[in-house]
Amino acid sequence: MEKAINKQKGLNSNALKLIAIAAMTVDHFTWAVFPGTQKVWYVIALHIIGRITAPVMWFFIAEGCRKTHDIKKYALRMLIFAAVSHFAYCFAFGIPLSVTHGGFFNRTSVMWALMLAVVLAGINQSEKIKEWQKTAAMFAFCVLAFPADWSSIAVMAPLFIYFHNGDKKKQMADIVIWTAVYALVYFLFLDRVYGILQMFTFLSIPLLMLYNGERGKAKGMKWLFYVYYPAHLVVVGIVRLALHGNISAIF
Repeated sequence: MEKAINKQKGLNSNALKLIAIAAMTVDHFTWAVFPGTQKVWYVIALHIIGRITAPVMWFFIAEGCRKTHDIKKYALRMLIFAAVSHFAYCFAFGIPLSVTHGGFFNRTSVMWALMLAVVLAGINQSEKIKEWQKTAAMFAFCVLAFPADWSSIAVMAPLFIYFHNGDKKKQMADIVIWTAVYALVYFLFLDRVYGILQMFTFLSIPLLMLYNGERGKAKGMKWLFYVYYPAHLVVVGIVRLALHGNISAIF
């Protein structure tokens, strides 16, 4: 009885995903309204809110890999989702559809990297695949994920969170460590202020520590995100075009 009561405390996955969706929406519309890396305090504050989203996504990708009955179907669903999201992401931020055109970073959505994380988790589940092959796949997938939003970090962070299932402290450390890597690259090669800003992903840690392991009553929540993510990006793109014309909102 005590265990059942304790499980009800905290935040379920639906609540955490709704928080992540809200933070993501704030962040993406900020890019549309205030394009580029503007060093105005309120713009930075809005982007800080957006840092909550990525770690929550990483965490529940890891949870999904652990709980799914068929990781191959999960990966296929993510692949379709990533393909649709690529077009929506490019439209939202004024990015060329070709991932090889216009730079190396932020050429496609984070969903591409998250899909690769799911595939990599499936590879690591297989006892038929040798350890050196799993390691080689890890490096290869990091290269494939490089052009995505959050780049290779969105592969490695969910994978390590998946590896550390059952140990919240190690999972939260994974978030800090992999975000620090991303922040350092951002600081050195893109923008120093926005590199430091990436570390505000730590705001997600108190929320994730409240996760009670339950899904919540709304069983269709995962489908809401699959629809909402590309749909809201289309609206972001419309706002960008209306306010600024066909400019690139994010580098």
